[in-house]
Amino acid sequence: MNTILQKTGFLILTVLLVSFMLPVRVWASFEIPGTCQVQTDSGAADTVKTLDYSYAHNTYLSLRDMAMVLKDTEKSFSLEITQNSVSLTTEAVYTPTGTENSSWESDENPDIPLRRNEFQINGQKAVYHTLITRLPSGDYDCFMMTTDLAMLLDVTIISSEEGLLWVDTKEPFYASPADLEDAGYFYGVNGVLVGDATTGDVFFAYQSDEPYPIASTSKLMTCLLTMEAISSGQITPSQSVIISDAVERLAASSDGVIPLKAGDEITIQELMTGLLLPSSNECALCLAQTIAGSEEAFVQMMNHKAGELGLSQAVFYNSHGLPSYTEDPISSKRQNRMSAEDMFRLSSYLLEVYPQVTEITSMKETTLESLDFKVQNGNPLLYNMSQVTGLKTGTTNKAGACLVTSLTVEDEGQTHDLVVVVLGSEDSMERGRISGLLARYAIQAFYEGPEIDRESLENLPVNAQAAVDRIIRDAMKR
Repeated sequence: MNTILQKTGFLILTVLLVSFMLPVRVWASFEIPGTCQVQTDSGAADTVKTLDYSYAHNTYLSLRDMAMVLKDTEKSFSLEITQNSVSLTTEAVYTPTGTENSSWESDENPDIPLRRNEFQINGQKAVYHTLITRLPSGDYDCFMMTTDLAMLLDVTIISSEEGLLWVDTKEPFYASPADLEDAGYFYGVNGVLVGDATTGDVFFAYQSDEPYPIASTSKLMTCLLTMEAISSGQITPSQSVIISDAVERLAASSDGVIPLKAGDEITIQELMTGLLLPSSNECALCLAQTIAGSEEAFVQMMNHKAGELGLSQAVFYNSHGLPSYTEDPISSKRQNRMSAEDMFRLSSYLLEVYPQVTEITSMKETTLESLDFKVQNGNPLLYNMSQVTGLKTGTTNKAGACLVTSLTVEDEGQTHDLVVVVLGSEDSMERGRISGLLARYAIQAFYEGPEIDRESLENLPVNAQAAVDRIIRDAMKR
């Protein structure tokens, strides 16, 4: 693999992410139709319709047009598109509708009925933010962001100085976070860290030592303390607990996720599942009350554990990550805080000491039998990458959209857990895209070595394995 070519190619793709080529036509509206020229390494070239969504250069490519351009290459794919769904099959022959590879058929802005829709790849659910539009011909087309399409097909996409978009189907997708940082790609997030949780090696970090609100990723600490309570014999997974009035009130609020009723019974295992999959705030509160007697006492345990793990920037006010108001006449609105560095430490410890947590976080959906209530996993990467095993999403207005992703990779028979921490992205769409890109980089860096200068990380005290070993030794001494 030509590393120089990869770096150059991805640097140009980085520019694409920030400032894509100008559309041929411009409207002052939310969808800006245009066209670009796309060529493949096989020599095929044609016109591809584009949509700039909400902002100029936030460009999405027509999947039908791209399917025609790629139909005679190793990255060919077929499509079935309806008003509400897209089904993409890789290594398949595309059947054209006759509307492909031409300019827009009308000067009218396209009708975009959805931003999220059902999306399947090879018959399996995937999670991508796409735009479906009905063309004047009556056919539906789907538009996907350049980055997502490059990751989905595992190809290199380069923009030439002539404005030509070139697709190298033989070179796999290559991620360069250092180039992305230089281009300003991470300006839209609070903090980022990518590393090997098994060894403590950090592959990339951006503003990783600054504390930020962490929303429901706080539940990883609640999960850890629950695992410790199970390990000590204080509670058991099959143990049933009675729902309190406070838990019911939270469940009935606008922040409620699972309809828990006071007096009903639910098992610890189901509370853990509700905590980690749909991010149930009421399940977090119920676990806190069960383990510590009150949430106030549980929060003390959370902060004590943070100190024990060396999470120097971590502060917890509650068990779930929602905003917490003080009782003062002029109330202060507080939120749990942590740095990306601390979140990496916490996740590394959790995966090392209680690896069974991924038995829950890797589930896409399940049913809470006590309630006959179906829950789904909110982690988008679980549907898009086979290596993903968890871990936790989180969103509040102040925290933005956060995601802690765990992946497993193999090296000479040994399994390693990789962790990607993204705090404070603009929305769930960007959270999934940034995390997906960095998750692919994590795998790339694990097998090929990180691209960035290791000296830039010399002051980051994030050797997770050493921290885990020390904490375990200290606990055994006590």
